[in-house]
Formats: sequence, C-alpha cells, structure tokens
Amino acid sequence: MAFIAPGLIFLIFFCIQRALFFYGRSVAIQSAREGVSQLRLAQDRATYDDIRAGVTSNTEQFATAVGREALIDPKATPTYDGCDCRVRMKVEGRVITLIPFLHLTVTEEAEGPVERFESAP
Repeated sequence: MAFIAPGLIFLIFFCIQRALFFYGRSVAIQSAREGVSQLRLAQDRATYDDIRAGVTSNTEQFATAVGREALIDPKATPTYDGCDCRVRMKVEGRVITLIPFLHLTVTEEAEGPVERFESAP
C-alpha cells in the first residue's frame, strides 16, 4: 500500500494539471475569437491602425477576466492582411502549474474575414 499511494497522488496531480492546461487553452482560444470579432469591423488599414490598441487591450482584459489565475500574463497580437481581407488574433500566456519549475505556455490563434458593408443595388 505504501508504494501505491505516491503513484495515486502523482496521478491525481497529473489529471488536475492536465485539466488546468486545457482550461487555459480554452480561455486563450476564446479570447482570440473575441479579438477577431472586434477586428473584423476594420474596413481598411487606417481603421485597423486606429482600433488595434483598444482591441488588443480588450482581448487581454477578457483573457484575464475569464481565465483568472488559469491563464497568467496573457499577450494578444493582432494582424491585418489587407490583400486577403482577413484579420488574425494570437493570444499566448502561461498556464498555472501545480508542480514547481514546470512552465507551460499556451498559444492560440483565431482568424476571420473583414466585414464588408455595401449598399444594396
């Protein structure tokens, strides 16, 4: 029995760490999607440049609010592709760990087309 208990404790810690990793990953992808939904309103490069700082800040605040301590120090990086009319948001951060000296990072991206508003013929 003395040999089984440490193995069970390790297994429990491993399962909890795995759940925390996937929760942090889920927070990162949802934050990236939230950022893309805001960036899609940029009709051109000038509009994108105007809203980029605000959207980046909103995305990082969203990741912090939703993730709490699960996603530590989230960083959002937006990109705008004018040729293909697409926007992309990358969110990365560290995942909380139960094991000292274990550093896990998560990087997730979301992308979507820029919304085009046109008048009816």
